[in-house]
Amino acid sequence: MLEATTDAIGALAIYAGLNTLILIWLAFQTGRVRQSEKVLMGDGGNPRMIRIMRGHANAMEFIPVTLITLLAVALLGGPAWAIHGFDLFLTVGRFLHALHFTAADAPGWQRSAGTGLSMLAMLGAALWAIVAGLSTIT
Repeated sequence: MLEATTDAIGALAIYAGLNTLILIWLAFQTGRVRQSEKVLMGDGGNPRMIRIMRGHANAMEFIPVTLITLLAVALLGGPAWAIHGFDLFLTVGRFLHALHFTAADAPGWQRSAGTGLSMLAMLGAALWAIVAGLSTIT
């Protein structure tokens, strides 16, 4: 498990791109709320602004660390199917979570499902990275 494959790196690139699009979408939604609520800096104590900013910040807490961890897995020879699996959970999870935070009346299942899928992706990536890293110790 020490040789990176083009398939695994390619898979990671796809999901990095998709998750970047989710972050861009959240940034635009944050700007839209900022304009409509006339909040130029911070959250202004505005519940709608606080909600969208928290959703955006949460995505920034999950996406980069999971993608970086999966990059380590891919570089250490992790299979493309594992990258696809973990990244699919991450991407669907982050999309559902973002939907919840961009709508004022969103159903709670979006947040729960989004968080759960994202946590599974992060945990799976972390455990796989630990095992892959330990396998390099001679």
